[in-house]
Amino acid sequence: MQDSGFAPQLTADGSFTFFSNEFGESFHSTQGAKEEALLKFVEPCQLAQKAQKPVLRLLDVCYGLGYNTAAALEVIWANNPNCRVELIALELDPTVPRTAIAQSLLSTWSSPIPQWLEIMATSLCLQTNQLSAELRLGDARETIQQLRQSNFQADAIFLDPFSPPRCPQLWTVEFFQQLAGCCATDGKLATYSCAASVRHALLAAGFKIGSTSQVGARQPGTVASFTATDLPTLSVRSEEHLQTRAAIPHRDPHLCDPAAVILERRRLEQQESSLEPTSRWQKRWSNFKSC
Repeated sequence: MQDSGFAPQLTADGSFTFFSNEFGESFHSTQGAKEEALLKFVEPCQLAQKAQKPVLRLLDVCYGLGYNTAAALEVIWANNPNCRVELIALELDPTVPRTAIAQSLLSTWSSPIPQWLEIMATSLCLQTNQLSAELRLGDARETIQQLRQSNFQADAIFLDPFSPPRCPQLWTVEFFQQLAGCCATDGKLATYSCAASVRHALLAAGFKIGSTSQVGARQPGTVASFTATDLPTLSVRSEEHLQTRAAIPHRDPHLCDPAAVILERRRLEQQESSLEPTSRWQKRWSNFKSC
């Protein structure tokens, strides 16, 4: 394989991740890449329980190295080997999953998961009795609209782009509305981010929200669904954070604006807002670390 520029970086749980020079961030928490996949994506979506269904549909947004999907498949089939999984994975850069495969980074998951995900990464699709998988390449703002038109309804959505300051295109109200249209009535969406802007955008898109577990020193993530029945409650600190200027969401009215335009639009809205300054909220909660 031609040099992709992605070199494995060891994380605290012994698993590896990549660093993106383009976005200036690692693909996973350095506190534990594999642990993050399990604690911030698979467990919040309750896939061990949902595995009792005959069919589960997964939507992996920003598939990357494939860890979230691999962790999900392992948990699902450990609980019900007969559960058929229908997977749609969205990814901009196909060299990321292909390099992860070439460097054997998925080998820690049970067979046949690494082998099947290798086929998907190279052939873009896979059909077996247990797994129907498709890797859709391109700007997720475009591929999600195509998916929504197909009436795909996910039981679990993994939202794993680079952070809002680095990749605001995939954290907007409008993008989340597309995700909501692809989420089953009893489905769940999980993300590593607890940013107030992200949580507000999820609320604006029609979701209810709760907090997920911390991974190492990282802050908790967010889980969302259309009903709050079994969602973990937000802390008072988090609730107050949603009433500050930090909660003003990113917007991309036509799902095509460049990152700089989206960031500037939000900056101007924050500048004109009458909401509490985030610095005042931070000072009030300065003795607490988690959100």
